[in-house]
Amino acid sequence: MTTGYDLDVGPDPANVAAATPETERSHDATPVFAVGIGPGNTTYLTPRGKRAISQADVVVGFETVIEFVRDCTDAELLACGYANEAETLDLFAQRVANGATGTAVLMGDPNHSGYQFVGKVQTAVDSAVRIIPGISSLQVAASRARTPMETTTFVTLHKSGAITPDLARLCEQVGNRHLLVLPRPYDWMPGDIAATLLEAGASGSLTAIVFERLTHDDETITRTTLGELAAHAGGSDADDTPFSDLSVLAVRAEG
Repeated sequence: MTTGYDLDVGPDPANVAAATPETERSHDATPVFAVGIGPGNTTYLTPRGKRAISQADVVVGFETVIEFVRDCTDAELLACGYANEAETLDLFAQRVANGATGTAVLMGDPNHSGYQFVGKVQTAVDSAVRIIPGISSLQVAASRARTPMETTTFVTLHKSGAITPDLARLCEQVGNRHLLVLPRPYDWMPGDIAATLLEAGASGSLTAIVFERLTHDDETITRTTLGELAAHAGGSDADDTPFSDLSVLAVRAEG
């Protein structure tokens, strides 16, 4: 049975998910899968991920993610929010314990910002979970911004708990390497990140690009500078920022 997580005390469920490597399984084994569904446009859902969803007896995930895959499966769908996350995962675990094949769904690629949820699923089912990577909005943003991953520092702020070490990495690398950042709605949005980088000594002339709702019909790209972007800092509500909760920030290196 899952319990609430106090990230100030621990353990961070992301550490549970990352504690040990996956083990080899036989082809006839039926593990619980954690599937990255991509950025929300189902044309970016990989065939392997789609198969794990379509063949599952029960699928669990946050409401917004479940909506994207509703037409991909006849499985029982268990949608949750933060308020009922624990009880929904307990129900999912009960179904799996009774012999159902189970799949958890996450936006993008679980390896980019989903380990806290993967860890909670793993704790609930008391078993290892097999991750099926997806196409992340980060990969799409890197392609659009021309920031190759090998010359880029990636940080996700889209998680619960302390982010001070993550901000420190950004401040250390800004200007020297490209940055790709997943903001956290709505207390650490692109403007807040820009202001923090400027306070750390970054040049206000660095190119900053905010990608919103990548691959969707209403996709928006805002190209600006770090200095101009910092004007949008402050606040912790949706009305305090011009940017979507589905945003990726790219800051290009100097030169």
